[in-house]
Amino acid sequence: MDVTRGIRELILAGELVPNQRLVEADLVEQFQVSRAAVREALSELVSEGLVERIQNRGARVRTITLEAAIQITEARSALESLCAEKAALLITDEEIAELRRIGADMSGAVQEGDLGRYSLGNRELHTRVNQISRQDVVMELLERLNGQSVRHQYRLALKPGRPAVSLPEHLAIIDAITRRDPRAAAEAMRAHLSSVIDALREFDATVQGEKRT
Repeated sequence: MDVTRGIRELILAGELVPNQRLVEADLVEQFQVSRAAVREALSELVSEGLVERIQNRGARVRTITLEAAIQITEARSALESLCAEKAALLITDEEIAELRRIGADMSGAVQEGDLGRYSLGNRELHTRVNQISRQDVVMELLERLNGQSVRHQYRLALKPGRPAVSLPEHLAIIDAITRRDPRAAAEAMRAHLSSVIDALREFDATVQGEKRT
């Protein structure tokens, strides 16, 4: 098994949380690989910015500050807008049906109040738009950026009321891409990620206010 990818996916899914220690012996047992393979995987994830090594304490999942998360989202906006534009130009009829299915499932999740399902749909939509764009270099960059800010994305997706705000933004992205309108697709993606930045700031302000009370 690809240990690097396995650990990366656990971080992306929020199953390994910021500051959580990554014990080599536990990872060896979990992935059924050698200690050398685990050490190599951790070194690669350090270079990606997902993991950090603390002297005399080993490796742990890296914590990203709010400001760093905002900067990452700004970078995502530039890259994902390009992907949305390219996706609108290259999308097939089968992929159009797939994006519409994802949109319908996200709408159903909002109606049913299923935040976890909506969060998974959110991630699936962004991933598929990027894949449909066929922009391999951009996708590699986005994978690293998304991994670094996953904690903030996950917390925001589970914020009560947030899915009802972001759902129309996601549906606008789907609509533009499936209409094969590259300009509208890029604009819809930029508008959505600008909204994400605003929501990150609002969410952090709320959390800080609660800490002071």
